[in-house]
Amino acid sequence: MTETLWEVLSSRTALRDRWIDVTAEAVRDARGNVLDPFYTLSYPDWVHVVAITPADELVLVRQYRHGVRAWLLELPAGGVDKDDVDPSIAGARELREETGYTAAEWRYVGAFSPNPATHRNRVHTVLALGATLTDITHHEAGEDITVELLPLARVLEGLADDLMHHGLHVSSLLLALKTAGRLDLRLKDAP
Repeated sequence: MTETLWEVLSSRTALRDRWIDVTAEAVRDARGNVLDPFYTLSYPDWVHVVAITPADELVLVRQYRHGVRAWLLELPAGGVDKDDVDPSIAGARELREETGYTAAEWRYVGAFSPNPATHRNRVHTVLALGATLTDITHHEAGEDITVELLPLARVLEGLADDLMHHGLHVSSLLLALKTAGRLDLRLKDAP
């Protein structure tokens, strides 16, 4: 199959504010079909922090998510600012602001697309080892956050029971634990 990019025939901003830029485009796909409008969403890049304490606990946040109208357990996370020279800097800031924790060691795990069909941003995952409570939290308007420490084994066991609802956070958690040498993701032979 030949890789042919879609041709953008026209483009306009449908909505822009401090969080999102929604673009409505008329595009021609690889088979010649015109899709109008085709919406794409531009957000700043995001960062997820997998922070592990010396007691082998995961630093998590519980916060209200209006889209699903529920309180969810998640990784500390946030936006990567334009001035951040590296996603680990954004991760350290978000961990400190949301939880009051800092970490002795930081490792960049990698990045992936949150939804390649419509989103243009990337999600970066960073691993924070030796996380300890050192500061007070600094929450922005709209951030109703409580901090929860859970044993790492309990979190992994709870993934199948919907302990963490956000698929991107689960992905970041598993990739970071693999990077830390704490999780083996090798395929096993069928029984």
